[in-house]
Amino acid sequence: MLVVLFRHGPAGRRDASRWSDDGQRPLTAKGVERTRDAARGLGRLLKKTPLVITSPLVRAYDSAAILHKVLDGKKSVETLDALRPGGSLRAVVKRLETAGTGDIVILVGHEPDLGKLAGTLVFGAPATGLPLSKSGACVVTFVGPVRPGEGRLHAFLPPSLLRRVGKRKKKASAA
Repeated sequence: MLVVLFRHGPAGRRDASRWSDDGQRPLTAKGVERTRDAARGLGRLLKKTPLVITSPLVRAYDSAAILHKVLDGKKSVETLDALRPGGSLRAVVKRLETAGTGDIVILVGHEPDLGKLAGTLVFGAPATGLPLSKSGACVVTFVGPVRPGEGRLHAFLPPSLLRRVGKRKKKASAA
């Protein structure tokens, strides 16, 4: 299984006068553009259509919807409350355990939780996190069942790299 941890794109600044519920804070226009470019880059690296699971907060859900559209997702975007800020890492791991072993799963969420999840999947404990930038990704692979500490860090993809890969023109095929 390939698990991609993807941090939501750039969102508006916290402002209680505009969003009394911080969960309603959306991506900025630049955030939408950067997330789309990063999603294109990620799409060039993935071989199969992924299952996209997201935090229900607006900025994460909107990022997941962009990923889903860019990656031609056949399955609908799934929300998982455990991906909310402060959510249960155990519940996220439990959800991953139910996915097919040959699947690609993209989890869209927030920092510092995604970094802690990466630490849990790779090192077995959340204390050693791998912080992700907005619209950045971390790829963890599993041979066999998903278990804390059994994942292998496959790639750490900063958003600038994903955007660069996403904007690159495809090379013409040799005839």
